[in-house]
Order: sequence, then structure tokens, then C-alpha cells
Amino acid sequence: MVKFLKPNKAVIVLQGRYAGRKAVIVKSFDDGTRDRPYGHCLVAGIKKYPSKVIRKDSAKKTAKKSRVKCFLKLVNYQHLMPTRYTLDVDLKDVVTLDALQSKDKKVAACKETKSRFEERFKTGKNRWFFTKLRF
Repeated sequence: MVKFLKPNKAVIVLQGRYAGRKAVIVKSFDDGTRDRPYGHCLVAGIKKYPSKVIRKDSAKKTAKKSRVKCFLKLVNYQHLMPTRYTLDVDLKDVVTLDALQSKDKKVAACKETKSRFEERFKTGKNRWFFTKLRF
């Protein structure tokens, strides 16, 4: 079987709290692990999308509207829908499995992910990834 759920692939989460949210695969576990004996992956996604910025907004308001909130999660392959898009944001060094083990490591990893997502949004690349899914 061809492995198409590779790192940096943009996906849509289908089940759970973040259903309908866009995420990017950081690491995939095709054969599963001992505690999760099914194919799953570690994803970093957008919890709160940036708002629309208009020309008359002040710099302060533009900065506030450009904010992104993110989440980190281990998700079963069955609960993901792959897209044709890839996102070349390097999150491998920040988001790891041991970052999910303790609360403070997870918060620190989330903050770093948030800053990288915001930086990517401000460059204007990957516009589709930063727009809310309309359905």
C-alpha cells in the first residue's frame, strides 16, 4: 500500500473536539505503537483561524486579527482526511512525542508552533491552510 500520509501533508480532522479543523502531519506511525496498535500520526493544527484583515485597520488591530491558536494531538488515520496541499513549516524539532507527555512541555511546544504558523501566515504563503473550512 502506498504511504501518502507523510510529514508536512495538510489534513482535515474529522472526529472529536477539533473536527473540521485543518492540521499538518508532523510524524506518522504507520504500524502503530504498543499503546496505540493502529496507524496514527502526530498533528499540529489550527484551533482558531486568523480573522480577515482590511486596509483601514490599525497596526494593532491587524496584529490582533492575525493571531492563530494551535493544537497538538495524536490522531488515528481513520479520523483524518488528506488534502492535496503540503505545508513546508519545519515543526519536527519542536513537536515531539515527549512534548505531549507533560503539560508544560506541551504548552511550550504549542507556543513555538503558534509562532511558526503566524510567521507563515504573515508571509502570505499557504493561504488555503489559514482559511476556515466552509461547510
